[in-house]
Amino acid sequence: MNQLALATGIGSLAQIAMVVAGHSIPAVAENFAIGGMGLSALAGWLATRGQPVGLAAGAGQGAAAGGICAAIGIAVSVALGDVPASLLALGTGSSAVTGAIGGVFGRRG
Repeated sequence: MNQLALATGIGSLAQIAMVVAGHSIPAVAENFAIGGMGLSALAGWLATRGQPVGLAAGAGQGAAAGGICAAIGIAVSVALGDVPASLLALGTGSSAVTGAIGGVFGRRG
């Protein structure tokens, strides 16, 4: 499994864990936005960690990992009835941006 796929998988599991916890713990649910974007930044960082890639490639890989894992987490949260479906686009886009930032910082280039 390549590093991008592994980072996306880890980020997805973390996002799912957060939204499942938030389904029954209001304090977690109140912090979905910051927690989700933070997890996406971490996924972006993991996607490029130590790789000798350029700035654009690092941002792109980070955005992919961060955006995909956020979309999965938000979809689970929508299915649980905790957030509206309209949040899927905004949350995924915001998390792709934080994933890109993480990707830039993870790279070695």
